[in-house]
Amino acid sequence: MLHDVGYSPDLVDTGFHSLDGGRWLRRERFNERIAALVAHHSCAWLEAEERGLGEVLAAEFPREETAVTDGLCFSDMTTGPDGQDFEVLERLAEIRSRYGPEHLVTRFIGRAEPEMVAAVQRTQRRLAGSVA
Repeated sequence: MLHDVGYSPDLVDTGFHSLDGGRWLRRERFNERIAALVAHHSCAWLEAEERGLGEVLAAEFPREETAVTDGLCFSDMTTGPDGQDFEVLERLAEIRSRYGPEHLVTRFIGRAEPEMVAAVQRTQRRLAGSVA
């Protein structure tokens, strides 16, 4: 529920919603892990690099690679902006079409796609009970 809180106009600091959301959660005294999960959700470190904020994100929030981060990516990459269900590749195509071919988010999606797809697949296997 909190992963996109940084899109709120009242919270914009850097213009990068993952980092802005993580910072807001920290200011509001949410658990540090929650703030870091929001700051790094759905391969945000790659988008941070596209924005010139990679070092800032890494310095402010530790990045974890766990079933929880996979699950967060799964939720984000299988749900559309209006709550509709998507298959991960359809969701990635939807994002590309919304931003257009030259946008930095589209560049980021191109870099992040293999990891996002892998995270979704790992979560699907976990949900099916075939991976711990």
